[in-house]
Amino acid sequence: MRTISGLRRHHCLAGVSTCFLVLALVAVMVSCAAPAPTQYSLTISSTAGGVVTTPGEATYSYDRETVVDLVATPDANYRFVEWTGHVGTIADVGAASTTITVNGNYVITAEFEEVPRYNLAISSSGGGSVTTPGEAIFTYPAGTVVNLVAQAEEGYRFAGWTGDAGTIGDVNSAATTITMNGDYTISANFEEELSVEPMLAAGIWHTVGLKSNGRVVAVGSNWEGQCNVGDWTSIVQVSAGWYHTVGLKSDGTVVAVGENDDGQCDVGGWTDIIQVSAGWYHTVGLKSDGTVVAAGPPIGSDQGQGFGQCDVGGWTDIVRVAAGHDQTVGLKSDGTVVATGGNYWGQCNVGGWTDIVQIAAGAVLTVGLMSDGTVVAVGHNEYGQCDVGDWTDIIQVAAGGTHTVGLKSDGTVVAAGPPTGSDQGFGQCDVGSWKNIVQVSAGGWYTVGLKADGTAIAVGLCDEGQCDVQGWKLTA
Repeated sequence: MRTISGLRRHHCLAGVSTCFLVLALVAVMVSCAAPAPTQYSLTISSTAGGVVTTPGEATYSYDRETVVDLVATPDANYRFVEWTGHVGTIADVGAASTTITVNGNYVITAEFEEVPRYNLAISSSGGGSVTTPGEAIFTYPAGTVVNLVAQAEEGYRFAGWTGDAGTIGDVNSAATTITMNGDYTISANFEEELSVEPMLAAGIWHTVGLKSNGRVVAVGSNWEGQCNVGDWTSIVQVSAGWYHTVGLKSDGTVVAVGENDDGQCDVGGWTDIIQVSAGWYHTVGLKSDGTVVAAGPPIGSDQGQGFGQCDVGGWTDIVRVAAGHDQTVGLKSDGTVVATGGNYWGQCNVGGWTDIVQIAAGAVLTVGLMSDGTVVAVGHNEYGQCDVGDWTDIIQVAAGGTHTVGLKSDGTVVAAGPPTGSDQGFGQCDVGSWKNIVQVSAGGWYTVGLKADGTAIAVGLCDEGQCDVQGWKLTA
């Protein structure tokens, strides 16, 4: 038993000795391992089109964990793209100015590419020019922001940039910028700087306003597009019909929008016009030589509105025209009046009129202002719209669907027609309190007035918003 015990103690001692020997060998191995590097190399290069300016292009040695600034500078007409290679510790591989943390031996490259170049063709309409950068074809690197300055000539004003204007900062500003992201062609547009007499024109269910700068506004029914006048410029006179609107331009041409079933808007070829008037289904234009043109239904047309209101080809020596429901009236230079068209209510019985200075045509009535400030009227009088015999001191007249309006020299207004609450009486004659009025217009069943300060007022039927003129300011 003692021998066995002794052997066991011997084996245990041997095992302990072996363990100590292994530990000693491990310790020796650890002490003999190579130490971690304290420096690493950083090799920097670039592609064509630029150079790495910081720290440069070479192989550099840095202590471990050193943060190295990197700056890549493109050549003219080139741009930096990205860093490539060992980019794991680069702060922003897409930035030309960034940093890299050196934790190993790295090789990196700054990549450049040629910048695309685009053409910018600039021109202008008459009345001005582009002073910056000029008018020619210019070439710019992609992304360049180009300053644009358009200068109007005397008597003109800048009217906007057109063409490839998608990257222009403000197409309505004469001084703006354009960003070159492609090949562009642009034009600076100018329009004549007008100073016209503002005016109102009342149709059946819409009202048109001419501003002193030649621009036009409209409210009310737009069923046929008759209020689409927002882009009109250089207008000197307007007139409103049933479902159409007519504008006379400063160059003597005419524009029209709205219903054209009877050809009432076919005025595109008219020239040398000095006054226009829109009837319910036709349009009349007075030429500078005293002759008259008309667009609308011929006699006996399918629409049933052709009563001869366009038969004005033989008229001469005319100084003013007025278009009504289906009649056309012309004032001659000698103060007499002619008329053509529907006469079933006697609305064309003006042959005996003399000493007339202004005319107006309504639904089925015609009104004349005499040189002494009195007024005459013929036609339908069921609602008293022709009861103007006692009017005096009148300076302008207007005829509507069922009423007649007169502007007095003191800026007050009178009206004849159905009283409010009666059949066809919608308040269109409630103008007794109006003051400081400089122009009136009579619509279907409403009346509008232009005040001396350029604001507008309206009374009567407003079911389509035709009386919503309170916010207008037609003077500059």
